Amino acid sequence: MARIHDHENEITYFAKTNFRQGGQKFGIKTDDRRRHMYVVGKTGTGKTTLLENMVLQDIYNGHGICYVDPHGDTVERILDFIPSWRLNDVVYFNPADLDFPVGFNVLDEVASSHKHLVASGLMSVFKKIWENMWSARMEYILSNTILALLDTPGSTLLGINRMYSDEEYRRSIIENIRDPVVKQFWVMEYASYSEKYATEAVAAVQNKVGQFLSSDVIRNIVAQVKSTIDIRSIMDSQKILLVNLSKGRIGEDNSRLLGGMLINKVQLAAMERVDMLEKDRKDFYLYVDEFQNFATESFANILSEARKYRLNLIVAHQYMAQLTDEVKDAVLGNVGTMTVFRVGAPDAQELETEFMPRFTPEDIINLPKHQVYLKLMIDGIASPPFSAATLPPIAQNTGSEEKVIRISRERYAADKAVIEERVMKWTGLEGADIDQLMDQAKAKGSGNQAKVKHKYKCSWTGKEFSIPVKLDRGRPIYSEEGKEMVRAAKKDGTYDPRKDIIYSDTLEPIGSVAELGTDGLWAVRNEEGDIVGKKDEDSMKRDRKAAKEKEKSELEEKLAKARAEMKEAGAPAATVQPLVTPVPARVDRPKEEQRASRKEERKEEVQTPVVSGSLNVLKQESDRREGEKRKRRRRKPGTEKREDRATPRPQRPQPQQNEPAKTASTMIKKDQDRPGKRLKPGETIIFGEE
Repeated sequence: MARIHDHENEITYFAKTNFRQGGQKFGIKTDDRRRHMYVVGKTGTGKTTLLENMVLQDIYNGHGICYVDPHGDTVERILDFIPSWRLNDVVYFNPADLDFPVGFNVLDEVASSHKHLVASGLMSVFKKIWENMWSARMEYILSNTILALLDTPGSTLLGINRMYSDEEYRRSIIENIRDPVVKQFWVMEYASYSEKYATEAVAAVQNKVGQFLSSDVIRNIVAQVKSTIDIRSIMDSQKILLVNLSKGRIGEDNSRLLGGMLINKVQLAAMERVDMLEKDRKDFYLYVDEFQNFATESFANILSEARKYRLNLIVAHQYMAQLTDEVKDAVLGNVGTMTVFRVGAPDAQELETEFMPRFTPEDIINLPKHQVYLKLMIDGIASPPFSAATLPPIAQNTGSEEKVIRISRERYAADKAVIEERVMKWTGLEGADIDQLMDQAKAKGSGNQAKVKHKYKCSWTGKEFSIPVKLDRGRPIYSEEGKEMVRAAKKDGTYDPRKDIIYSDTLEPIGSVAELGTDGLWAVRNEEGDIVGKKDEDSMKRDRKAAKEKEKSELEEKLAKARAEMKEAGAPAATVQPLVTPVPARVDRPKEEQRASRKEERKEEVQTPVVSGSLNVLKQESDRREGEKRKRRRRKPGTEKREDRATPRPQRPQPQQNEPAKTASTMIKKDQDRPGKRLKPGETIIFGEE
């Protein structure tokens, strides 16, 4: 049980005076801590010890704290100093604990009024990490993606890349979007992008977010739909959140991204306290070591606005060049207490204005280890600069590390195998045909329609094979090998229809061709055409008879349609060949009458085309006449039949034996009036007798 104490008049000790060996221990009051504290100094000068002493005092005093450590060493030491009455208050967030990942979904349960803040905070984090690759288009698309996901309950950061690659998933998200501007982007703008432009636009986002989510260290944390750590609850119930973001274990970029998102979530949780009276808001202390890794624009906003929400910051880093101008201005303009260890010459020049005239840049550069210059906030007023020495470690080791880790795992972590199974199910890959999905992806990438492969079993060989064509399973189906074997068997007379097996959708044998035939009429089908049963023998006979009658009826309909087309086209009456040609009755007529009759029939045959099936009669007759014209044009002069000429044509003289042949260049003028083929340059003409 936490000890009872006067919180408002409480003093957190962290140093002692060193003027004239005074050695007077001093600290900072609660209300002065609400104006934040800034610590800067080179590595190894004593910054970490100062932070540890303050953290442990807050823990022993029953306060809520969050310590973000990008190295991991400090947090691991603090685990061994937790008093027994606070073991159940510790939430240990260690991404390197791969078997028991903690759930942290930054998109989980965000109030409508804070959705734009979440999106803006994430943009700031991503922009800081990928500063050299960042672009306005990238920010525009990613921001609309995050805002769309925030409107869909159960969304995680895994949905970012899926929004660009899975159209069905994207449609399901768009249906839930309530922001009209965001919805317009996806429905009107993004949908209008060409495939090439869309690919180029989202490539950078997919690249960077994909790198972040491809690691199981991060994916198993951010992919959990429900966060197992509730930052608002931790703040209000004064729990202890220890965050181990060791760069050496999870990677620098992963450390910066997780830390940035966590700090952004802490800021939002603090702002949600607007629903409480100010007197009911309990102080929560946020310690951030090497805070330049997470110092975004939103971090600057925390410094300027967090005091009224009782979120008190203690930030530390090594040198000021690590900060952007905006963050540096926010720090120097908003922190109440400034503590400076030994720094380099550029920082000493920068800090001179804060500590002059008491201390010069040379004094700051030459500070001994564990010695500081500081400006302390005392009852809301900054003190003149003075020097001090930091305190040595003040807490006792309780050996609580193993207990803290075990309790925290039980309460806030999940089993890795369970999380990965949920992720697999969410992606739609669980139990899916991987080859089919890959084929669909390849087809999409090549701009073709995705072809689904269907599995069959060869009716002759019994071997399974797959092709991207849906075949009628009511008939025998052969692989390429089976086709050759059946062809050879039929050729040499060894084909046995009893060995030709027809298989069902589940590739189970139904019967042989000898029993069922090759027309597929044995099958009972549903409305979709799928086989759902097998007919009895009598039904098969009736259906086959009906099929033959139907085929005959369809042929008669085609003939009737051909007659109608001729009539509409105004063609002469056609004599359509019947299916069975009738034999005319023998009639004894005089020979002269028979000859005249045959002559008339021949004239009608020339004038009247014969229709067979649905042949286009007019086109056939036109083609025949054009062919005859071409033949007449190709016929050589002098080879026409005498009776076909209207008048005899005079013969042209043959060229003399010694006379040179006339060429096209000398005969063009004479040949212009001559009908027929025109000569090419250099071509030789020899005229024969007419």
